[in-house]
Amino acid sequence: QVQLVESGGGLVKPGGSLRLSCAASGFIFSVYTMNWYRQAPGKERELVATITSVGDTRNYADSVKGRFTISRDNAKNTVYLHMNSLKPEDTAVYYCNAEYRGSGPIGSWGQGTQVTVSS
Repeated sequence: QVQLVESGGGLVKPGGSLRLSCAASGFIFSVYTMNWYRQAPGKERELVATITSVGDTRNYADSVKGRFTISRDNAKNTVYLHMNSLKPEDTAVYYCNAEYRGSGPIGSWGQGTQVTVSS
């Protein structure tokens, strides 16, 4: 079945950088749009970044635009989220998921990876 394993989270100071990875399996990765989501304490899960199957189109939530970069390596079935200029407001559990033609996430929500931005 669809498996999505996030990694790379941790504790970082404000202004710092972090790179998250999501290893995917169980579906044809190269034809799916990949997305990163996050859920902060007491908040709903939100979409923060998306990248189309060949990586030619990328979109970001306004709150992270200019600071986060999403990328993918189809040969490795992996999607990345490079986060710069991190703020305490970025503290959340980060999840990845996949979709085809806007049909919605195909994978169940796993453990995600915790990002904590604090002094």
